[in-house]
Amino acid sequence: MAKTQTAQGMAFRPLKLEGQTLKTHRDEVLQLTRETGHYAGLTKLELKERNPILYNKMFSRLRAGVVHARETAKRIAASPIVEQEGELCFTLYNPAGDSLMTSTGIIIHVGTMGAAIKYMIENGWEENPGIRPGDIFTNNDCLLGNVHPCDVHTIVPIFWEDQLVGWVGGVTHVIDTGALGPGSMTMGPVQRFGDGYQITCRKTGENDRPLRDWLHESQRSIRTTRYWLLDERTRIAGCHMIRDLVLDLIREVGIDNYMRFAYEIVEDGRRSLIRRIKSMTVPGKYRAVAFVDVGYKHPDVQVPPYAKVDTIMHAPHEITIHPDGTWKLDFEGSSRWGWHSFNAQPVSFTSGIWVMMTQTLIPTELVNDGAYYATQFRLPRGTWQNPDDRRTAHSYAWHFLVSAWSAIWRSLSTAYFARGYLEEVNAGNANTSNWLQGGGFNQYDEIHAVNSFEAASEGTGAGAVKDGLDHAAAIWNPEGDMGDMEIWELAEPLIYLGRNVKANTGGYGKYRGGCGYETLRMVYNAKDWTMFFMGNGYMVSDWGLMGGYPSATGYRFEAHGTDLKERIEKGLPIPLGPDADPDHPEYEKLMQARTIKRDKQTMTTETIFENYDLYLNYLRGGPGFGDPIERDPAKIEADLNGGYLLPRYAEKVYGAVIYQDEQGRWHVDREATQKRREEIRKERIARAKPTREWMKEERERILRKEASVQVRHMFATSFQLSPKFLAEFKRFWDLPEDWNLTEEELEVPTFGSKHRMSVEQLPDVKRLVLVEE
Repeated sequence: MAKTQTAQGMAFRPLKLEGQTLKTHRDEVLQLTRETGHYAGLTKLELKERNPILYNKMFSRLRAGVVHARETAKRIAASPIVEQEGELCFTLYNPAGDSLMTSTGIIIHVGTMGAAIKYMIENGWEENPGIRPGDIFTNNDCLLGNVHPCDVHTIVPIFWEDQLVGWVGGVTHVIDTGALGPGSMTMGPVQRFGDGYQITCRKTGENDRPLRDWLHESQRSIRTTRYWLLDERTRIAGCHMIRDLVLDLIREVGIDNYMRFAYEIVEDGRRSLIRRIKSMTVPGKYRAVAFVDVGYKHPDVQVPPYAKVDTIMHAPHEITIHPDGTWKLDFEGSSRWGWHSFNAQPVSFTSGIWVMMTQTLIPTELVNDGAYYATQFRLPRGTWQNPDDRRTAHSYAWHFLVSAWSAIWRSLSTAYFARGYLEEVNAGNANTSNWLQGGGFNQYDEIHAVNSFEAASEGTGAGAVKDGLDHAAAIWNPEGDMGDMEIWELAEPLIYLGRNVKANTGGYGKYRGGCGYETLRMVYNAKDWTMFFMGNGYMVSDWGLMGGYPSATGYRFEAHGTDLKERIEKGLPIPLGPDADPDHPEYEKLMQARTIKRDKQTMTTETIFENYDLYLNYLRGGPGFGDPIERDPAKIEADLNGGYLLPRYAEKVYGAVIYQDEQGRWHVDREATQKRREEIRKERIARAKPTREWMKEERERILRKEASVQVRHMFATSFQLSPKFLAEFKRFWDLPEDWNLTEEELEVPTFGSKHRMSVEQLPDVKRLVLVEE
């Protein structure tokens, strides 16, 4: 009878009012969802239909409350990552661990904190260690679904008259996790055991106060003690503000109305996404692929010998949009997890895509787990986004997450374009790097670590009607901010010698991608200091759309043993401002240095930096849209005069005929440019090759296995994991039945290809499975 009542939209049973355990309750929610196709069996939104004013009033109160808690709590933090960049988020959950609503900020954690709650439910936390009023739990475990260890969760249960009626979670991105190297997302760990301090849903507080043993242990386990403690106070304060808001609301509207709302709002979110998909897209299958380089063989990357492999991460996807507005995202054919810092977990993927969806598909305040229940995910077991080994490292999971999502942008934008929503088209997102990180003794003689979150302001992708935004945002935080230089200098022993637009970093196109920017930093008043680079360098990971070009790849510049101290004392010129044209560098002309490194190796482990050494932090641009030779000459002039485009590329890529006036301003000769563009079109046709001919040549190369070892290694791991992908590859290229490509024939280390141990093989551990595998 209870199931029938729920399926008809009758009152959903509040937890424990009928003696349910958390586990029994969550199992019932999932069973009813499977049986009816509606969250918790709610085929009817009874409260919303009966009393829409009350329903919307409750939503507005709670939504405003979680945003207010975020804006208030972040003032407690000392970390510029939180206070300047807004790297925090608060989310409200129902007893089953499904989110009702979330604040602004790093909303990827709408799902990751929920996964931690569900893990506690599935693994019997209610019995041991117990869940009571005033408890505080802390989590950053990637094996549960967290993105990377530096995202630390504080989770607080909400009780009403001794009944658990919900949860609230708060997350901040901390500066340091006590990992192998300093910084929040250190380069170098190739196993979990080097990723830093790991907390698995531990009870760290009672009676609304952190436990003393937790405080003593945690501050010993990381480098940046003051920031760590204040970040925790930030999370606790925000969680308690939201908990108190919920209790005030229950007193006002009654427990029955609140509990019904706590489930109806999730079903409402599910329906909302379906409506948007039906109205904005065209049913069908959309395919795209993403790649990113992992350059670990270089001498400047110090890792164990089995990890000294240059490889490429692979993420093909197929999005199936059904006529009823439901959809499936399938990543069959992805490459295997690896011995690097860039592995991810399913929840970081399934939750993370809502960060991008809120910018186009569901740009509303109603972002909750309803969207998850409206989406079918397939992330094959053993891939980089669903590892089947408990040793995997995750310190910089974003390295490929953002590139894989860029491909999803392209697929969805194709659907938007087909439906006529041109203003929603986005060619993709920037690879959010470089990450300036390091540590040692800072200017205050304290053990310290840094992570310059200037990467929160990359260039964005171009649209079908407009250029991308310059140095504006990051895919993982739509409210990104580069932060004030003065604040960063207070937190880091690194003086700014320049912060400038990075020309030519946005992908070319009829509409160009937004350009990134760069900052030149000089080490000053530091001791025993190290830093490293982290980003893409050898290949593009953010392609353009419909003729648009990819954004520029990265490079590194560092200078050691410089004569800058002497030059400053003598008042001589020093490197200032931009590295405007890396092909014709100027920095080297303005100093002497023992060692200068300028190359495409944008992944390094710790390198010693002395005072007056230099580090260039280059932040990427977004990809372009449309054919570059269709770009408006007026826009080319604006880019040239604004420092966003180097003159030779205006000629080479855009086909513009340009000249300077007496004041040095650039102009485009319209008539000459039109003629030159007609010549370019003819040149394209002359060098073009019929597709059949090109495919025939490519097939011969594939038969001979004629490709770089990095490409062959990438495909070999995909083929091993997915016989389906291998069969489809052979069918597409008309290859012999016995054709195959294996890792064994490549003469590269193959640790992990055969011998693995998953987390559920540990005693008394139940793995949370939230996707199709």
